[in-house]
Amino acid sequence: MTDNGTFIVEGGHKLSGNITPQGAKNEALQIISATLLTAEPVLVENLPDILDVNKLIDLVAGLGAKVERIDRHTVRITARDIDVDYILSEAYVRDAQRIRGSVMVIAPLLGRFGKASLPKPGGDKIGRRRLDTHLLGLQALGADFHYDADRHIYAFRTEGLQGTFLHMDEISVTGTANVVMAAVLAKGETTIYNAACEPYLQQLCKMLVRMGAKIEGIGSNLLKIQGVERLSGTEHRMLPDMIEIGSFIGLAAMTGSDITIKDVCLDQLGLIPRTFERLGVKMNYVGDDIHIPAQDHYEIQTFIDGGILTIYDAPWPGFTPDLMSIALVVAIQARGSVLIHQKMFESRLFFVDKLIDMGAQIILCDPHRATVIGLDKRTPLRGIAMTSPDIRAGVSLLIAALSAEGTSRIDNIQQIDRGYQDIDGRLRALGARITRE
Repeated sequence: MTDNGTFIVEGGHKLSGNITPQGAKNEALQIISATLLTAEPVLVENLPDILDVNKLIDLVAGLGAKVERIDRHTVRITARDIDVDYILSEAYVRDAQRIRGSVMVIAPLLGRFGKASLPKPGGDKIGRRRLDTHLLGLQALGADFHYDADRHIYAFRTEGLQGTFLHMDEISVTGTANVVMAAVLAKGETTIYNAACEPYLQQLCKMLVRMGAKIEGIGSNLLKIQGVERLSGTEHRMLPDMIEIGSFIGLAAMTGSDITIKDVCLDQLGLIPRTFERLGVKMNYVGDDIHIPAQDHYEIQTFIDGGILTIYDAPWPGFTPDLMSIALVVAIQARGSVLIHQKMFESRLFFVDKLIDMGAQIILCDPHRATVIGLDKRTPLRGIAMTSPDIRAGVSLLIAALSAEGTSRIDNIQQIDRGYQDIDGRLRALGARITRE
């Protein structure tokens, strides 16, 4: 896998066949971090083989955990002999800066060893993503922290975490995960109100319970956790990645293709299928598969009173912000109009200028809202040269390029590789004409 690179995409070809989503990226980052909570082995299955996940596994190995690669998607991590002083080394700081998931390593290290550090994390350039929820939550549980402005590092210490009542100031998935992982080894009871309740966080909680944690309220926004002295090993399997599933639904619609998405865990997808159905995408549910038949046209629904449909993101069980860019791209070739309202991040819509250059009819109202006037496939998009700004916008541009007439060039595909495993090879298996340079 290259550190950077380019996709050359010849668009305008219909695809067909079956595709299986990878394991969930966002779940994997939480689960790998949680392996540091125990000295016993934890077997993790259905891991996506992508940059962000592999970087976090390397980070855990750097701390001294024994990492056994069973196969490409299975790893056994034994965090028995952790060198907690390594967190202050230049090597750790350099590696942790490159991945936003490193923020979730703090809680396990604090819970087991009483100290941790965090360089300002990297990841997507999608606007300001505050760390306050993490820092204030850990502080409430009894951790002190200070910021070293010269090295851009947060340093954490505790004489022992203590259970408490926490009303989260925002519904942060990674913030909730950090607090949950800290609370399971804290003394006494922790109550977390306004907790995130995404399926991936539910998966983390269920894994911790198998390890011996005591957690009530899994799947709700009110969690009660009784601290325990130690956790044991376990086995865990990732859910399929719901963002990939939504991306493949969008790909089928835009290219007019007949695609079956296999083994999707339909009961864990929330509003995702219904939202794409409101954009006019037909879907058949066969067991645990989603079949999208080839459609020459699809029509955006209106509200019951005839008003223009609005799609907006919200914390789970709302529509995930990670699929807003895909929904926007799907609307380009629909019949009708839709307002896309990206509430949770302020810079995720700035990639639409590339779509406009391709021929899309989009009005960018402000950093949070865009109106899409569907082309109804009367005119195809045209291929252009562009750059991937972040993971989700990158795949949205790739979908647009596959539906376009002519050849597109997408640079900075490292951003796509961060979240999508071997995406070009898997799409070529469906008939896509895409090469990696």
